[in-house]
Amino acid sequence: MPEANCLCNKVRIHVEVVKPGISACHCDSCRGWGGGPLFAVQCGSQVTFEGAEFIQEYDSTAWAKRGFCKVCGTHLYFHLKKAGTYNMPVGIFKDLGELEMTMQYYIDKKPDYYCFTKQTETMTEAEILSYFADEI
Repeated sequence: MPEANCLCNKVRIHVEVVKPGISACHCDSCRGWGGGPLFAVQCGSQVTFEGAEFIQEYDSTAWAKRGFCKVCGTHLYFHLKKAGTYNMPVGIFKDLGELEMTMQYYIDKKPDYYCFTKQTETMTEAEILSYFADEI
């Protein structure tokens, strides 16, 4: 079972499944949250937390909330409220094996000062808002 933890180890996360596709999100919130795009893996809904009392959540959109460690500030997840699924920063996991960047969200918000050479599927802000329209 894949495991992740925050920097101070107060929060430990156990997930049943980590999909091998990495997504990069270029939205204003993700870039503001971490100083650059969020590189995340989809972890489904079978997620358990040790040290949940150290997790702080922030409602960042109508359809999702972000979780982070109250002690060290590590970004822990982007939780889709309606689906109950988690996207988690790939860097908090150890030894995930074969991974590949497969998707970029909010591609029209990506600033010009960085670029990726790997060609992936993309979604614009309008496509994301349309996708989540029934959850707003």
